[in-house]
Amino acid sequence: MQIITTKKELQCQVEACKSQGKTIGLVPTMGALHAGHASLVRRAVSENDVCFVSVFVNPTQFNNKEDLALYPRDLQRDAELLNTIGAQYVFAPTPEEMYTAEEMNETFHFDFGGLDKVMEGKMRPGHFNGVVQVVSRLFYLVQPDRAYFGEKDFQQLAIIRFMVERSALAGTFGTLQIVGCPIVREESGLALSSRNERLTDDEKQTALAISRTLFESREWAKTQSVKEVEKRVADTINAVEGLEVEYYEIVDKTTLQPTDTFHNAIGCVTVYCGKVRLIDNIQYEA
Repeated sequence: MQIITTKKELQCQVEACKSQGKTIGLVPTMGALHAGHASLVRRAVSENDVCFVSVFVNPTQFNNKEDLALYPRDLQRDAELLNTIGAQYVFAPTPEEMYTAEEMNETFHFDFGGLDKVMEGKMRPGHFNGVVQVVSRLFYLVQPDRAYFGEKDFQQLAIIRFMVERSALAGTFGTLQIVGCPIVREESGLALSSRNERLTDDEKQTALAISRTLFESREWAKTQSVKEVEKRVADTINAVEGLEVEYYEIVDKTTLQPTDTFHNAIGCVTVYCGKVRLIDNIQYEA
């Protein structure tokens, strides 16, 4: 496995792979890798000739400087994991390598078709501008045939799919396929997240109430309305000492807009466990 730190070197390796007719899979990450990331990488390795993994804590998608500073980083450990599961290349640039000073200080503009006005977008203004900025740049640099994202960040996945669809007519990213992969959970039910590293053992036990409540909500949905389930989920989690719900919204999986039916619906939640912000979701009827 090779660690690449510059765009020039990355493009040289990509061109070499393309010249040999190899298919490329890309897994964009911010490092602090866990079994959830590993599942994405294993799938990319199995479905492509070559797998590139980016490890880059993208500063332009953080609207909280303290959150950016505290985000866990351990490239050596990440590289060791990626080497054991078959990734051939790791792209680990610095912010200065990825962006000019102007790009770092100016908001990247993109028409999200309203997908950025709800949930995470509403709570974290500018977050998805930074996400699209870095992901689109990675797509340009790596020119992947397939790119892999976890469904835990469901709104992010929907926005990236929208970006690629919007670009399809212009052929910007070729025939790129966006592959969504299921949430990976601990045996306890807690959704795997790099932010879990910031939780104490007691907080991890407390956080179990998030997934437990979401799973229970599927039963509630059989007899209650969307609004009633939304309120019951929020109230149940808030009743646990140490947890505070930022939002719980049940939305249409395609449009991410509020819905009054559980058909094609997903419930998305953000909860503070102490000072750590955790996200999770649950899908209802197909």
